[in-house]
Amino acid sequence: MATHYFMVLTDPVAGQEAEYNSWYDDRHLDDVLAVDGFVSAQRFRLSRQAMPSGVPASQYLAIYEIETDDVDATLATLMARLGTPVMPVTPALDMGRIGMFVATALNPPKRRE
Repeated sequence: MATHYFMVLTDPVAGQEAEYNSWYDDRHLDDVLAVDGFVSAQRFRLSRQAMPSGVPASQYLAIYEIETDDVDATLATLMARLGTPVMPVTPALDMGRIGMFVATALNPPKRRE
């Protein structure tokens, strides 16, 4: 089974950061992990000092690990649930500032020995 990483760049609506973070941490990560194939989720605050050229200047990054042989079908299931009662979206999420991409692992992570 292949391992994929789904990365999502997001921002809160101005003045709604607390609501955005509460929704993301207390609701959304669990909703995503309820989709078959998603096995882990982690959020990050991005550092302005390390922003590569061409990457939107978002404040937050979520990385989801997916184990599936059909990542397109897994993501289609996720998108079909998004905005429904099983996966509500908070109005505190700035829908105009979302970036998403998927990377497929070529090999297992290498760890320092």
